[in-house]
Amino acid sequence: MHTTANRRDDVRNVAIIAHVDHGKTTLVDALLHQSGTFRVNQRVVERVMDSYALERERGITILAKNTAVEYAGVQINIVDTPGHSDFGGEVERTLAMVDGVMLLVDASEGPLPQTRFVLQKALSLGLPPIVCVNKIDRSDARVPEVLNEIYDLFIDLDASEEQLEFPVVYTNARAGLASRKLEEPADSLRPLFDLIVQTLPGPVGDEDGALQFQCNNLDYDNYVGRLAIGRIKNGRLKTAETFALCREDQAPRTVKVSQIYTWRGLERVAVDEAKAGEIVALAGIEDIHIGDTVGDLEDPRPLPAIRIDEPTIAMVFGANTGPWSGREGNYVTSRKLRERLFQEQRRNVSMRVEETGSPDALSVAGRGELQLAILIETMRREGYEMQVSRPTAITREVEGKRHEPIELLVIDLAEDYVGVVSQLLALRRGKMTKMVPAGSGRTRIEFRVPSRGLIGLRSRLLTETRGTGIMNALFDGWAPWSGSIQSRVNGSLVADREGVATPYSVFHLQERGVLFTAPGTRVYEGMVVGEYSRRSELNVNICREKKLTNMRASGHDEAVIITPRREMGLEAAIEWIAEDELVEVTPKSIRLRKRVLRQNERPKRRRDDDT
Repeated sequence: MHTTANRRDDVRNVAIIAHVDHGKTTLVDALLHQSGTFRVNQRVVERVMDSYALERERGITILAKNTAVEYAGVQINIVDTPGHSDFGGEVERTLAMVDGVMLLVDASEGPLPQTRFVLQKALSLGLPPIVCVNKIDRSDARVPEVLNEIYDLFIDLDASEEQLEFPVVYTNARAGLASRKLEEPADSLRPLFDLIVQTLPGPVGDEDGALQFQCNNLDYDNYVGRLAIGRIKNGRLKTAETFALCREDQAPRTVKVSQIYTWRGLERVAVDEAKAGEIVALAGIEDIHIGDTVGDLEDPRPLPAIRIDEPTIAMVFGANTGPWSGREGNYVTSRKLRERLFQEQRRNVSMRVEETGSPDALSVAGRGELQLAILIETMRREGYEMQVSRPTAITREVEGKRHEPIELLVIDLAEDYVGVVSQLLALRRGKMTKMVPAGSGRTRIEFRVPSRGLIGLRSRLLTETRGTGIMNALFDGWAPWSGSIQSRVNGSLVADREGVATPYSVFHLQERGVLFTAPGTRVYEGMVVGEYSRRSELNVNICREKKLTNMRASGHDEAVIITPRREMGLEAAIEWIAEDELVEVTPKSIRLRKRVLRQNERPKRRRDDDT
């Protein structure tokens, strides 16, 4: 635990930990409102911390963000952490900046795997927790049981005696209410504010010692350029002074800090000086990276580099080589794609970008399918065109044997579907480790399954459980290669020419499989237009028109009834494609295509790959 020397009483640095959709961003909204951060007449959007468009659409937090509120003369710096383990790189860096954590748990769902992931990191760092049971107004709230589950989770994660004696507060974040006892009436979040100030420690640091500031996150400002966000461990920072930039395996370099910012609500506020214990943003150091230390020029003392878990899934990103390349995007060359991906790697240390041997393609490794899909969607909205391959698991050699990443998979589903889901996971080399009834006719099952076995699992699980199954995965170490896993069973329907899909042709192709392409859609040779009902690939003419004669009119002999097509979004497309297929992504379209577009060249390529 912390020492009491040089502890600041006027600052609290807190990270909020919660599973996806348990209400942490809503709670931060309420804290900002009740602390008087916003003016009375100020218009504020809901979920104000989810400033990123994709976060609003998906209802999840992707990037760790900072805010600060004033309460009783204490500045409370709040960091909103992502709840999904795919964004674990953000979580680990965030926890290095804080002195305590607030664990937020849904009063009905209880602690879920992503809660476990972030909490495990926090407890191992010795951070003291506050437990906040949220959504107590839910009709299916089961507060005593959830509290028992939280205690079990803490014990399971080897929490210390001090950590096990955590204080509990009951909240309704949407209404902005909190109370220390469930039966007590509540009128504001004051009990929560009091709890943060009274039970969480202030930051420890020597204000008069040698400066130590570690960069934990990066941001960008159009006026001052790159911003390094982090916490001052020791010493003081002043604007317009020179300091030493320390990086692993490099000699310290002299740098100048042009501006220092702290937070007031969600706004950055420029200050002339900041002291040990504060979370600040520095401007003026353009080439600073995550993990670098800014130290005293005369006495530089670099802090240990930030270590994070390894990426587990890789995809190949390449410039769009389709026949319609450049029609819909602003950035279409491999040079622009390369610049953007290396820029992402500098900002996000949990992502790795590597050369592939081809000048037009790069391998991008991340913590999971979702993280890579978010990157693709972000780039697409920025105007990039690209093509991406099927995700593959990263392997490593351990004592001469091939090892692969293993995930802890937790599935919450209705009892009726336990058999079919167990069978589905067995095909993907999953081993059941635990099965417990979750109440009200539902069961929670835990599996250990290879990371590659999760590719494409989400859509299959939703199909098999009629949309009621909930799955959450968590990296669980490395294990010997478990053998081949059967990928997609069905083949694909591939367009054999360029043109426009016609209702007549679509109607006649429906019996061959499930179509992804609606009538009136432009297609090109080699574009995948549907899933074939058999294992093989079938080249089809989806542009065929009905032949008219003087004996046959255009609309009299049969009614064309077209089954709704299967909508292929980005994640569904990435999960679905086979090894010899790619997803073409542009700002306006997502298309599936064969690597080799020409029909007569594909058999030759397959023979070459087999030899």
